[in-house]
Amino acid sequence: MILYVIILIIAYLIGSINFSIILSKKMAGFDLREKGSGNAGTTNMLRTVGKKAALITLVCDILKGIVPVLLAVLIGNIANHFEAGVQTEYLVQIAGIFAIIGHTFPIYFGFKGGKGVATSLGLLLIINWQIGLICLVFALLVMAVTRMVSLGSISTAILFPVLTIFRIGSEYFIVSGKYIAFSIILALIVIFNHRTNIKRILSGTENKLSFKK
Repeated sequence: MILYVIILIIAYLIGSINFSIILSKKMAGFDLREKGSGNAGTTNMLRTVGKKAALITLVCDILKGIVPVLLAVLIGNIANHFEAGVQTEYLVQIAGIFAIIGHTFPIYFGFKGGKGVATSLGLLLIINWQIGLICLVFALLVMAVTRMVSLGSISTAILFPVLTIFRIGSEYFIVSGKYIAFSIILALIVIFNHRTNIKRILSGTENKLSFKK
């Protein structure tokens, strides 16, 4: 039991490292949460700081989803080497969920963070790269057609549990129903984080990307 708690804490602390806030202060001299949409994420970084800062933020946030999972697998394998009977799948799920929670409610930044989309993408790619790529392509298509990043993110969050239920892919992790509940929880977190976006989408006032800039 203590091992699961340790992974929970590690994943949350890693997730709480919000690179958009750190980089916006360093590169532009302001807290990203005080500009644009007020969200500490890649899209707002692109709009308020620039492409370079947004790209760095995107890569770092994706890594925040990958690193906790790799640590969970490593620690689980070491523990099971000594016949600890640890369920690696559950360690991975705990790591993934709390990395997203840390990104959303970072302990280092007053519990006000981002929406967890890029970090979720990192999780998907490391847990099952086939599902991760499908979700990425789907999100990009929705964004290209609607010019709304939020709608692409929300739609993809819904797609993830569907793909998991049908067990798309043959990676080590998603090969059983153990990941269905995890995929639903992850989707609900992302959708909850986009609740204000959903209201704006329904009212027709959601911000759109401009591909001309």
